[in-house]
Amino acid sequence: MGSGSRVFPCRASSLAFLVPSFTSSTRLSFKSLLTRTSRSPSASTLHRMASSSNSSVTNGGNINPPAASSSSDGAPAVAAAAAATPSSASSAIDFLSLCHRLKTTKRAGWVRRDVQNPESIADHMYRMGLMALIASDIPGIDRDKCVKMAIVHDIAEAIVGDITPADGISKAEKSRREREALDHLCKLLGGGSRAKEIEELWMEYEENSSSEAKIVKDFDKVEMILQALEYENEQGVDLDEFFRSTAGKFQTDVGKALASEIASRRKQQ
Repeated sequence: MGSGSRVFPCRASSLAFLVPSFTSSTRLSFKSLLTRTSRSPSASTLHRMASSSNSSVTNGGNINPPAASSSSDGAPAVAAAAAATPSSASSAIDFLSLCHRLKTTKRAGWVRRDVQNPESIADHMYRMGLMALIASDIPGIDRDKCVKMAIVHDIAEAIVGDITPADGISKAEKSRREREALDHLCKLLGGGSRAKEIEELWMEYEENSSSEAKIVKDFDKVEMILQALEYENEQGVDLDEFFRSTAGKFQTDVGKALASEIASRRKQQ
């Protein structure tokens, strides 16, 4: 949703990530943390990578926690699971620390229009999650799935930043960079069922391949124009371009109804 991004080479997987421009206090400097070695990075190294403002990206090395050994005896199985807990916790904290960037990266469209104190990517996803949570029940629609999809649909932006049409990046290239970022996040999480769920939700949204994805894509646009209306009212700025960019593009009845209500309120201002 913005402009002013830069491309930094990253040897993580021989491809380049697009990294958003930040202020000097938060500028990210992506570089290869790993060289061609046979050893995986330590948990503390990955934590520093994820939490530092001068963060690095690994080469996507697998950091899966050790699997519990199978046993017919319940006690050894419990002990094995307990032994795996520290690694599982380490992977979770590494993942969450990298996702911290979603809280600090401002939505680029607002930055480009000089909106004061603009929302972050995480702010945007959170209110989309609330939209899904409070939405009326629709036959055949899994509301819980919509909530989950809303909170992961922009998760790759923790690495690539908020890429928008103003950046001049093709849709194919944007998709490639975000897909590679998602793969890295899922590996950082340690793989397994939760990483697989995030990947499937993200892909379903990207491909607009289900009724839930269509609703969440509408929520994405609704949240943006609602935020635009709020900035217009609070700061006296003209953000008409955001309303024009979404006109006629809503796919669902719930999306159309919410957009119509926002448009009606804007006319009354």
